[in-house]
Amino acid sequence: MFNAISRSQIYVTDQDEALRFYVGTIGLEVAADVDLGFMRWLTVRVPGDEVREILLEVPGPPRMDDATAQQVRDLLSKGMTGGYLFLTTDDAHATAGALRAKGVDFTDEPTERPYGIDFGIRDPFGNAIRIGQMF
Repeated sequence: MFNAISRSQIYVTDQDEALRFYVGTIGLEVAADVDLGFMRWLTVRVPGDEVREILLEVPGPPRMDDATAQQVRDLLSKGMTGGYLFLTTDDAHATAGALRAKGVDFTDEPTERPYGIDFGIRDPFGNAIRIGQMF
């Protein structure tokens, strides 16, 4: 029935700041940046992966009213919106070192697990990101 996941979504409060972080700091690339009039459709992806994109969406119209958008922003600032990204790398320790040098906020250090080595970072908005080197 299905053959792929093409897009996922997380909330951000500032799309320009999100671009600086996701593209400039952690190395993703812009897939789409389109003014739809009622919203900015901004997606990023892992370089070379033209199938999967992450929508960086600002809470607000057209999906929600102002009161709901404020509630989502409040939850986002606490890291409680449920937004979570999982990325993979060939070398978790090297990737962690490169991100640390760029000042990324770590939630936990590279740790060997039964499935590989992974670690956690947080974007400027509170979204959790896990980065793993799978065995």
